[in-house]
Amino acid sequence: MKMTIVMLAAILLFGTVGVFAKPPSGELPRGLQKQVDEGRQLPPGWQKKLQVGHRLEPDIYAHSRVVVPVDDRGHIIVMVEDRRLRLVQATLEIVELLN
Repeated sequence: MKMTIVMLAAILLFGTVGVFAKPPSGELPRGLQKQVDEGRQLPPGWQKKLQVGHRLEPDIYAHSRVVVPVDDRGHIIVMVEDRRLRLVQATLEIVELLN
């Protein structure tokens, strides 16, 4: 009887973990994805995260457009909405804000 209760508790505890998980990398949350699909801009809070020395989030990078491919230093220039960024491609660290 105790074993049944313990197993049931474990199933209930671990069965709900997926509900709180982040979307797979490269995907925006449902509400933000809907905004992008409708052609609207991402919220201003996303633009505040675009600072030199910070890393660009993978989901934002997945929705960016490559302007200049990787150079000999491993840098890449991408367009995120209306902003151009120079990144270290391997780490997505922002090296320079170009506009």
